[in-house]
Amino acid sequence: MTNGRQRVLVTGANGFVGRSVCRRLAESGYVPRAGLRDASQWPDFQASHSGQSECAILGDISTCSDLRSALSGVSDVVHLAARVHILRDGALDPLSEYRRTNFDGTRMVALAAAEQGVRRMIFVSSVKVHGEFTSATKFCEADEPDPQDPYALSKWETEKQLQSIAAQTGLEVVIVRPPMVYGPQVRANFLALMKVALRGFPLPLPETNNLRSMIGVENLAHFLVTCVGHASSANQTFLVSDGEDISTRELVRRLAAAGGRPSRFLPVPASLVSGAGRVLGKSAVVQRLLGSLQINSDKATRLLGWRPPLTLNEGLGATVRWYLDL
Repeated sequence: MTNGRQRVLVTGANGFVGRSVCRRLAESGYVPRAGLRDASQWPDFQASHSGQSECAILGDISTCSDLRSALSGVSDVVHLAARVHILRDGALDPLSEYRRTNFDGTRMVALAAAEQGVRRMIFVSSVKVHGEFTSATKFCEADEPDPQDPYALSKWETEKQLQSIAAQTGLEVVIVRPPMVYGPQVRANFLALMKVALRGFPLPLPETNNLRSMIGVENLAHFLVTCVGHASSANQTFLVSDGEDISTRELVRRLAAAGGRPSRFLPVPASLVSGAGRVLGKSAVVQRLLGSLQINSDKATRLLGWRPPLTLNEGLGATVRWYLDL
């Protein structure tokens, strides 16, 4: 698992996960090559990254026709550039938009990587490939995919395309399907929930005893770098999490406690909250608050010996401290 000074291209390097991956690569002895959309992102990236790094300007990943210079001398690629999941997508044809970036762009990077002799490509997919919720059992890698929306379908289609390219070219492909990712710089639903939790107001959040898996951004970055360096990760698919599943109520309690705030809940039934969600057009949000989504990370431990370096409480604490320091 030695790496010398291998260069690793990270697409989407200036994003939430990308910055953590680049830091972890540098700390592990690699030279990250930050794949950025345009040159204006480079100063911002440098300000957040103290280790040695290089820069590659990729433009729009779905239309970038010449990736040779970005991939020159690169041993591996961590592919993070994507059109992310949007709950209320305003695009006229969301699936086409997701496919343009997530399928076409990823295919272009993979083919160019194979042509340039890159050894391995790590693709960050999503647990949503398996579906939206779990009931009696946790999702595992062997489960039949069941994507429920355009974003998840685009990720599943991309996974299949990458496996085909791997079979045709010899490029090693690693597919990683994380659940919700949180940590400093987090946005979207997790940030909104954290803001509410830290206000200390009573919340109309029923106790459904649901259980959800999550992964801290530093744990995900650690796993992705493990996949770069571990021979046994080649051509494998992994589900990874922090290893502790908690209910939405418990998540609110822990976020509030990390910020020194109380947590209070109004005694409302789940049916009332679900009904309000339908009226307000927020059914998908409510379902995620009240439903379960658990994953089994045993394969990552068994095959790679990987365990998350940070506990859930440590990751939540770091996230809350970042938010309070804003």
